[in-house]
Amino acid sequence: MRIGYGRVPTTDQNLDAQRRALRAAGCDRVLVDGASGKLARRPELDKALLAARQGGQLVVTKLERLGRSLEHLIALSDDLQARGIDTSSPVGRTFFQILGAIARFEPP
Repeated sequence: MRIGYGRVPTTDQNLDAQRRALRAAGCDRVLVDGASGKLARRPELDKALLAARQGGQLVVTKLERLGRSLEHLIALSDDLQARGIDTSSPVGRTFFQILGAIARFEPP
């Protein structure tokens, strides 16, 4: 199953372009969070992560839609890989390789 996730950080931004792109990418389900400032909860991301079970795919239009910071993206990548979520697209492989390389420079 392909789960699409979109997000806008403020209420004055529009999610329509992300929804269209995710549907065009063949997502079976599209979940979006609106106005998700730094401290706001993202209930649709939580649902997307639950729905993207082993063998599934989590699709985003841009990486900044997924994580709030590099630290958050690294934590999400660890979680996705541990659960067997498909990150095998060329962009997905490159992304996780870059995150892994950066993580090696962080203090233990």
